[in-house]
Amino acid sequence: MSDLILHHYPTSPFAEKVRLILGHKQLAWKSVFIPMIMPKPDLTALTGGYRKTPVLQIGADIYCDTALIGDVLEQLAPKPTLYPEAIQGAARIVAQWADSALFTAAMAYNFQPAGVAQVFAGVPAEGVQAFVADRTAMRGGAARMASADATSTYKTYLQRIASMLHGQDFLFGNQPCVADFAVYHPLWFTQERTPALSGILDATPEIQSWMSRMKAIGHGTPGKCSAEEALHLARNATPVALGSEVFQDEHGIALGSQVVIAADNFGLETTQGELVAATSTRYILRRSDERAGTVHVHFPRLGFTLKKVSP
Repeated sequence: MSDLILHHYPTSPFAEKVRLILGHKQLAWKSVFIPMIMPKPDLTALTGGYRKTPVLQIGADIYCDTALIGDVLEQLAPKPTLYPEAIQGAARIVAQWADSALFTAAMAYNFQPAGVAQVFAGVPAEGVQAFVADRTAMRGGAARMASADATSTYKTYLQRIASMLHGQDFLFGNQPCVADFAVYHPLWFTQERTPALSGILDATPEIQSWMSRMKAIGHGTPGKCSAEEALHLARNATPVALGSEVFQDEHGIALGSQVVIAADNFGLETTQGELVAATSTRYILRRSDERAGTVHVHFPRLGFTLKKVSP
């Protein structure tokens, strides 16, 4: 198996989700740090435009979105599983809720003035302004939830999470599953990055104990890798041969067509390439870049749109 390379930055909550999954599966991986804001020329040389954090690279295969990355890591290291058979559907639904609704409320709460002061301590004003402009662009102009609304929503969500933990160590039993990692990462940001606001967790001691258990999982065995080394590895590798999955056509777009893929609600940058696979769960684009060579870029179906490029 080629090296697992995670393109991320230390304070990214979604990257923390994947780092903990790597730890849960006791995997070795290499770390490439990327900028928090655009431009990200080394990353987009691999993805073709997708800029959200993190991205997983395995040779010349590039995996976007943490939901898909979880599936990929599960295939590589099936035990311990992220998706216990008896609860797989419920766990995935809770994870999807956590990555969207919970994350949105938590981050709007975390970015109140007291939180902003801690996140950007020592950062010059122009750096803060650049971050705000970048995230505004990622939202496509949509307004951020007001802090009062976010506080109310976050408190309600925390109470519901605490009720799931009553009498058990993790959300669905005695072992963590994908839902635990998805629920954890926005709460991790509150606790670790904006401690001035972490008092909101005091009313839910079940969550605090659970967070200690989650943190103890660790990050596996990370090593260092430069962006140039990652690009070199991609350029000198060949994408993994496509499997025999049935082509699932919902768009009337034939394989071999030039298409663009974009997230449907946040981080709307497009990736263009040749559609080489469309399975029940993912799209795969083949694209070439002078720095990265020929790569396959993988996206989940959920949360992404597919459009044919006009001639």
